[in-house]
Amino acid sequence: MATKKTSDKPADYIQPLNINGLEGRVLHMPAPKPGGREVLFVYGHHSSLERWWGVAKFINRYAAVTMPDLPGFGGMDSFYKIGEEGTIDNLADYLAAFVKMRYKRRKVVVVGMSLGFVVATRMLQRNPSLTKNVDMLVSFAGFAHRDDFTFSKWRKSFYIHGARLFSHRVPAAIFRYVGLHPWILRTVYTKTHNAREKFEGVVDEELEELIKFEIGLWHGNEVRTYMKTTTEFLDLDNCTKQVDLPVYHIGVRADRYFSNDRVEQHFRIIFNDFILLTMLEMGNHAPSVIADEKAASVFIPPKLRRLLARR
Repeated sequence: MATKKTSDKPADYIQPLNINGLEGRVLHMPAPKPGGREVLFVYGHHSSLERWWGVAKFINRYAAVTMPDLPGFGGMDSFYKIGEEGTIDNLADYLAAFVKMRYKRRKVVVVGMSLGFVVATRMLQRNPSLTKNVDMLVSFAGFAHRDDFTFSKWRKSFYIHGARLFSHRVPAAIFRYVGLHPWILRTVYTKTHNAREKFEGVVDEELEELIKFEIGLWHGNEVRTYMKTTTEFLDLDNCTKQVDLPVYHIGVRADRYFSNDRVEQHFRIIFNDFILLTMLEMGNHAPSVIADEKAASVFIPPKLRRLLARR
């Protein structure tokens, strides 16, 4: 398949974004040929437009790609700026406003990564009329219920109580200016359970680049939003309302967060059909934060490529 040549700089595709007084950014890559599909990519926790550049660039071989910031992530203003909380419901309503503004009567393939899929699901549950805009609904390592997590009771309790504490203004400020100091992140964070898994197998020449990128991601998260959404997704139940769409799911066989069997069970409750695109043989929940187009390509299975290539 012939593809157009694209820039290697995400900045060439990033534009300002302002919704309801919240300023952020949106990445948009035009379709490789007229009449091609359009993809709305909704990123998850600990993300930025640059973090998903490799994936966006690969998808752009087959479709137009639009990826907006989420309030409180990627450096975008948080809901707290306008006196609201950084909840999943508010993120879902923001995403609904973006879809109505950007697509109106057009069809779009909605792709949600992890928490991004939770937000997309909640958007459709709260705005059923938007299902008519959805060409396909794709889950990248998405989830739907608190029981999908494979954490031990102790580990889950530790995360929930810690997130609740730091979702308040004063503890969040302490966490931001002390806990997220670059020296702390380099000397403490890199030795945590999650970080060790992320850095496993990384060669020395990539390690410094990876650490710098991780520091940037942590500083791009608004702490209260990060912590509030953490408390909510660890106690999540998105199975209370159905969505009249099939879900196309990309799972990770060795996902360190989720049980694939339980994810499928809960998706079958919510959606009118469940289509497994693939179960990736990856060592992590997602591609590396510095994954380029080639490295990110393994996350886009051949079945999805063929579906995106169809008009």
